[in-house]
Amino acid sequence: MTTQTKITDAFWCRYKELVRKEMIPYQWNVLNDACDITIERERNDSSIPNLKSHAIENFKIAAGRSEGEHYGWVFQDSDVYKWLEAVAYSLKNYPDKNLKKIADEVVDLINDAQEESGYLNTYFTIKEPKRKYKCLRESHELYCAGHFLEAAVAYYNATKSEKVLKIATKLADHIDNTFGPEDGKIRGVDGHEEIEIGLMKLYHLTKEERYLRLAEYFISIRGTDPDFFEKQEEKDEAKNPIIGGLKAFPKSYFQMHMPVSLQDTAEGHAVRLVYMCTALADIAKATNNKDLINVCKRIWRNIVDKRMYITGGIGSTVIGESFTLDYDLPNDTMYCETCASIGLIFFAKKMLELDPEGEYGDVMERALYNTALSGMALDGKHFFYVNPLEVDPKKSKSDPTKSHVKPVRPQWLGCACCPPNLARLIASVEDYVVVKCDDRFIVNLFIESEFVYADETGNLKIKIDTDYPKTGNVTITIDNSLKREAKVGIRVPGWSESTKVSIGQIGYVPVEENGVLELVATKGETKVSLGLDMEPKKWHANPLVSEDIHKVCITRGPQVYCVEGVDNGDNLHCISLIKGGKISYERNENLLNGVGVIEAEGVKYSDTGSSNGLYYKNGELNFENRTVKMIPYYAWANRGSNEMRVWIFEK
Repeated sequence: MTTQTKITDAFWCRYKELVRKEMIPYQWNVLNDACDITIERERNDSSIPNLKSHAIENFKIAAGRSEGEHYGWVFQDSDVYKWLEAVAYSLKNYPDKNLKKIADEVVDLINDAQEESGYLNTYFTIKEPKRKYKCLRESHELYCAGHFLEAAVAYYNATKSEKVLKIATKLADHIDNTFGPEDGKIRGVDGHEEIEIGLMKLYHLTKEERYLRLAEYFISIRGTDPDFFEKQEEKDEAKNPIIGGLKAFPKSYFQMHMPVSLQDTAEGHAVRLVYMCTALADIAKATNNKDLINVCKRIWRNIVDKRMYITGGIGSTVIGESFTLDYDLPNDTMYCETCASIGLIFFAKKMLELDPEGEYGDVMERALYNTALSGMALDGKHFFYVNPLEVDPKKSKSDPTKSHVKPVRPQWLGCACCPPNLARLIASVEDYVVVKCDDRFIVNLFIESEFVYADETGNLKIKIDTDYPKTGNVTITIDNSLKREAKVGIRVPGWSESTKVSIGQIGYVPVEENGVLELVATKGETKVSLGLDMEPKKWHANPLVSEDIHKVCITRGPQVYCVEGVDNGDNLHCISLIKGGKISYERNENLLNGVGVIEAEGVKYSDTGSSNGLYYKNGELNFENRTVKMIPYYAWANRGSNEMRVWIFEK
């Protein structure tokens, strides 16, 4: 059984080419400290290392090829692993001898840095070898290991490199020999979930049950001993922190406040939470564990119904990059880390594999087309760590509580987890187009492409023809040469209010309540046409979201729109859209690599400036009529430093 998807979509081909031609070479140079760039701290915190990356050099030192000291975060190795994973996906689609040669050399370097036991982490090999696995709250050892396992599986699938698979299995076997319920093993978990995802990917590749059981063990033990980290650190003779400040965070920051089986809200560090849930859903499906499936659904509902931004961003506060409480969604102090939205996409895919409901694809699409893509500039060489819904450059500069809210994307970041994470997501976006759920094939994303499933009985081809999201016209041709009928589901987006669906000459076909059009494809060709409602729409937030009362957000299809100062002048908070006012849409191929522009009737306060005094008594403010111009959120901050807002007052 094999599956393959080839993308021909103009929008996504441009992004995949950007990864191949710009992001991968640029990030390689950064990891080797071969770029003359400014590395910015993601917020005002002098403890963030930002002099250089040093990531490749750390491996050279650990491998004995160079001499020196480790530099950077304890999790710096993961930048290299995610870069390697992006390369793997790129090579799978675009064979490149020179790039493969570089990647093979990186695999050789990782092999040389791996210890005889299978242990792999440059920080502890170089700097503190006696503290291996003794400070799991801070060490990120298993986090880095998980990222390597993911990269190794991707690289093996692309190149059939036996060396990378050998390193991965040696590392996984070492972890299996070190952690577990047996006497003499460590009965604990890493402070940052990720190893579980890597183990599951290695399990799916090798079918080795031990890797599934180990991933299951890490999930089952998390939170059962909430004081595990403190007990570990009491025995740690070296008392210096590996990452300063983590001890101050509550147990919920690490999802350690209660057993995972009892958790039902999204708590703590947003990336950790969605990485945990990604693995949780994968393990639940592999073991058919109904209790874990229910945990996944409970946490999903809490995120989507009460703790997710309209852009698909998650994480409401810079303190701990964390969730806070239901309906607490501030627009100008939020976090919405790029990695968090990427993790939400991973979680959504695993939920879709568990249960083919259209909402999972809706959320995936929202995060993908908005917060994930906004994490990178159109040149592929500047990146956001934080994706705000409201920005004022003056406040970002002068208000210390908003130092993390950047008005333009830096060239690189002191904590550089996001750029290579985004590279690996875009390089593998074809994996999210058609998602297999047991014996069903779910057409999930409307990206022009051809999906082919092959087994011993024949092929199933699903061809998607569209220029989405320019228009909502989608034609899906299903060609079944299997020796059986094929179950095919087509997601019908929940945001499309008047979708037209036809199958051949049948005409309108009803969509199931789960947001999926269910078909049974018999032998031969079946053609399905969708006409999605792409009219711009106004959205209002739940009144419990206090920051968005009397405000409106404009979307078109999967894309959230925003206003920028470059189009609408300063003081965007003085702009209001007219309730019931006209809204128009027009495509501009000469703007921002081609975007749709929305214009709406609005007004703007004309009484501004210090001459008017700070406060008014029984005064009437004057308005002037304005045409408010909006662009897709993902494309903002590509025209210099200026204000931006997603939510706009409505009058």
